[in-house]
This record gives sequence, C-alpha cells and structure tokens, in this order.
Amino acid sequence: MKVFGPEPEGKRKHTPVVEAPAKVKKGEWFEVRVVVGKDIPHPNTKEHWIEHVSLWADNFLVARADFEAERAASEVVFKVKLENSATLTAHAYCNLHGLWHSEEVKVEVEE
Repeated sequence: MKVFGPEPEGKRKHTPVVEAPAKVKKGEWFEVRVVVGKDIPHPNTKEHWIEHVSLWADNFLVARADFEAERAASEVVFKVKLENSATLTAHAYCNLHGLWHSEEVKVEVEE
C-alpha cells in the first residue's frame, strides 16, 4: 500500500498532526494528541471520512482509534508512557485517499 504525506504546513487536510511534549519522565503517562485536518477540515460524511488513526513510537504500534463516519471527529488524545526516548509518528486512513503519515515528533525520556 502506498503511503502519502506529509502535506505542506498550511495545507494539511489528510496528514495527521502529532502534538506531544518534547520531554517526559521515564515510565510516566503523558498525553499525545493527533489531529487530522489541522489546517483544512477533513470531510466527515458517509462518502468520505477518516477510518482510523494509529500512533507509533519508532517502529512499534502504541495505540489506534477507529472512527465512524458522521459520528466521530478525526481527532484523538492517547495517554501513553515511554521507557526510552522515541520518535512518534501517526498514520491516518482516509476511505477515499488512502494512508497518510505525519511528520516525526521526537520525545526525550528523562530519568
């Protein structure tokens, strides 16, 4: 499957945007927000919607959220913890336009 993105800033309609702190404490829970349609709202109709968003820490799946057309906005907050510094990325799947990936967000883990 082809993976698209990220789109240029200001034109992000399909690209998931990851918002996370730059530094966290080892083993402590923190919030990561992922938004699809940050710059240009993504449609949420029965014909065109974001089916799911997944969050990755390096090459490991951390969490995934599934969305129903017309019933859930393509935005999610995951509560996660890390034992080591990692690069977070997100994937979003649009039922019409396929799989999109975010820019990388580095999170440093401190003792």
